[in-house]
Amino acid sequence: MRSAALGIWVQVGSRHESALLNGISHFIEHMAFKGTATRSAMDIAKTIERGGGHINAFTGKELTCFYVHVLDEQLPTALDILCDILQNSVYDPTEMEKEKQVILDEIRDHEDMPDDVVHEQFVGQVFGEHPISRPILGSPKNVKSFTREDIHGFMSEHYVPGRIVVAAAGNVQHSKLEKMLTATLTRKGKRKAKTVQEIKALVPGFERKSRPIQQAHMLIGGRGLPYGSKERIPMSMLNTVLGGGMSSRLFQNIREKHGIAYAVYSYADSLSDTGYYGVYLATDKARVERAREMVMHELRDLQDRPLSKQELEEIKIQFKGGLMLGLENTSSRMMRLARMEIYSGRYIPLDEISEKIDAVTPRKLQSLAVKLFDPSNLVTALLEPNGKEQ
Repeated sequence: MRSAALGIWVQVGSRHESALLNGISHFIEHMAFKGTATRSAMDIAKTIERGGGHINAFTGKELTCFYVHVLDEQLPTALDILCDILQNSVYDPTEMEKEKQVILDEIRDHEDMPDDVVHEQFVGQVFGEHPISRPILGSPKNVKSFTREDIHGFMSEHYVPGRIVVAAAGNVQHSKLEKMLTATLTRKGKRKAKTVQEIKALVPGFERKSRPIQQAHMLIGGRGLPYGSKERIPMSMLNTVLGGGMSSRLFQNIREKHGIAYAVYSYADSLSDTGYYGVYLATDKARVERAREMVMHELRDLQDRPLSKQELEEIKIQFKGGLMLGLENTSSRMMRLARMEIYSGRYIPLDEISEKIDAVTPRKLQSLAVKLFDPSNLVTALLEPNGKEQ
């Protein structure tokens, strides 16, 4: 390849924030690009983009990533910029006030998207009062209150060497990258243990909320599996069967066969110590109950009947193909490497993953469906029209 993708990953996200600092990980991610002691925000963007490259970042529940995708010859400069914004951002008060307005607009944009809102509602049901339920963007009140002291205090606790992983893929020589990092990434700090708050048992239930919207948006699901679980590959395969594409059971039965919903899919997210899965669909308010019955029917069917050998073989081929296609993308490969290092502590070769896929049987998937789709592990979040004009 002629390109390289590089990411600096910090093991911190919204679940590590206090209630008063909820949203600060995302705020720091934004502010990192607003200028350092030697580079302006324009310098940062222009240096990367004039070579056709791309620089960005994202914040999740427990990870924050700053990354670039550039031509291989740009890698030393790109690495220098990433290390600079991570270590030397000035967090100018004037820029902070400007960026607060940007994030407040982002929150308003999020609030205007019913599918985003119902996902937030759903995660709140799955994890209750646990910090995992807190929104990544934080609240408007919190965002307005953040100070430079808040940023420096939070970073001194979480942005430390023991919580940082660097991953790269593409036309990269490991030894050269290591030398560059040794010279450039100089952040000091003591490794601090992560505080883990107990996750209480899920409380099944149905939560109904309304807004001035046109469609009803619904999520059905519950607790899933952590990234390191031995059943994570079977869970991903089960998700593929259920709602992972246009050939999935949900799409074929709910949309293609009955025309109940335009958008319908399932997903599964894994964290370090837990996970969650959900089935999402959007439909007319009058068809909510029918749609829910159809989703529940598909869940029960996976519990009651093992997949045929032919269907399982098709899913295995599809799953392996998706994995291989994902590796064609340099950035996807980099992100896969990072998550393996963070959650598994090692690189997992494709051959090993392929063996695990081949070892999955119809009975294993059925047994997993029985566990995951048990009524005691199910919640429903519904956001429906309230009859008012939007």
